[in-house]
Amino acid sequence: MPQTSPIPTFHPLTMDLKPSVLAVTLNAGLRNCNFNFTNLIGWQFLFDTEVCLMPGIAIFRYMFDHRNPAYFISSSSLPSAGVIDALRDRSADLGQPLMLIAVEDHWAAQLKEQYGDAVTVEPLRNSYDYIYLRDELEQMKGKNLKAKRNHINKFLSEHPGFEYRDLTPAQFDECRQLERLWREEVHHDNPWYGNTIESEHRMIETVFRNWNSLDVYGGTIYIEGKMIAFSFGSAVTSDTFDTCVEKADRSIDGAFNIINQQMAAHLPRQFRYINREEDMGLEGLRKSKSSYHPDSLLTYNIITFAAL
Repeated sequence: MPQTSPIPTFHPLTMDLKPSVLAVTLNAGLRNCNFNFTNLIGWQFLFDTEVCLMPGIAIFRYMFDHRNPAYFISSSSLPSAGVIDALRDRSADLGQPLMLIAVEDHWAAQLKEQYGDAVTVEPLRNSYDYIYLRDELEQMKGKNLKAKRNHINKFLSEHPGFEYRDLTPAQFDECRQLERLWREEVHHDNPWYGNTIESEHRMIETVFRNWNSLDVYGGTIYIEGKMIAFSFGSAVTSDTFDTCVEKADRSIDGAFNIINQQMAAHLPRQFRYINREEDMGLEGLRKSKSSYHPDSLLTYNIITFAAL
């Protein structure tokens, strides 16, 4: 009788696990922003993120509402049935069906083929990642990007002396001031969005505290010595940069366009793709991200297994 793998042991995700996690995620070939270590550490406070490391596999566990576990897996190929079945056993011990999140279409199809009616596949459109060609965001060529190019040209004509500077810890207080202004304005316009932007604020502070230990790259835009935009992120694969945070002065036309374009221009040349993450189902954000004409949408699914 076939034996399932031992039930995996999970440990809280901490900075000391970074080398072991990156050894898997950077080589798995998954451009999924959930596997960016900066995101994993930055949002650990919200999801009580834990990890189980196996040869060539990193299994992450989120605790939604601090009690309902969901798992997502980084690996160059779908893990064996033994691994999946071990996770099902663990979930059964908790009295819950196994839930896998951030599952890309090709894995979802394989799981459906293996487990048939024992799995339910639910597309998660609000969480699709927008993947862009770095050169297109940098050069803004072609008819599709004419409107964005016009915004940038207007910004350049109105602010010919603008400066791009790499983001360093010496600028964190300026970032905080700009982010606070952005947060207050967005909360005023969308009060229901408050919990999300407060959580993002905490994520930014977590990244700032760990900046020197994370492989983060960031950029800033200045006009007459005043910061008007900043952005940062890090590698999710060897050729894909994930933009985790982007903030700008909403009163300055083209501020978001210029930080987007300048970040693409200044990133290390190893990055061919830029993941600008999901739109969260927000109409304005979806329209904005779509208007940059992504090279692809990285589609995600939730996989729910029938209870054992």
